[in-house]
Amino acid sequence: RGTRPLSPPGGPSPATPDEALKYLREGNSRFIAGNTAGPNRDLERVKSVAAGQKPFAAFLSCADSRVPVEIIFDQGFGDVFVTRVAGNIATPELIASLEFGTAVLGAKVLMVLGHTACGAVAATAKGGDVPGVISSLYYHIKPAVRACNGHVEQSIEENVRVQARQLAEVSPVLAGLIKEGKLKVVGGVYDLATGKVNEVAL
Repeated sequence: RGTRPLSPPGGPSPATPDEALKYLREGNSRFIAGNTAGPNRDLERVKSVAAGQKPFAAFLSCADSRVPVEIIFDQGFGDVFVTRVAGNIATPELIASLEFGTAVLGAKVLMVLGHTACGAVAATAKGGDVPGVISSLYYHIKPAVRACNGHVEQSIEENVRVQARQLAEVSPVLAGLIKEGKLKVVGGVYDLATGKVNEVAL
């Protein structure tokens, strides 16, 4: 445990999107094996990144309290740029944030991260009345639910694909980075029972 430079464990910051994805895979493997390094989580690291950040990865994740991105990928302060919203949906505000995390801060991989037993997807599949403006989430999730005939777990995976496509199609900034080979958009579903992130083919 302790502080390392502004880079993932074991060396310099990844030079390519594939290397950045490799760091995430290795971090999740450490987590599920119970062999976490817990890097960059002390006060020294807090002070070292106070003047600036250079995250190597960005996330569009669900807001579920059981999906703490930094922990499940064994990362610390300044390593990952995380946006979170129920249903991991690509709204304009979150797309703008992710443009900042990639184009400005330099994240090389962008993961859309859903999870098993997602309440937002289940609620969309069920329909019905809900309090406040919760139903505003349904609009973004319904395409996945329709494609999977209401099957919740399949819809969770499909929703990752739908939101990933949305990111690449709506944002010319992200599309440009992808075309230039500077960014890779990937998908994953976190298993609440095992801690494993299963990658989703986009």
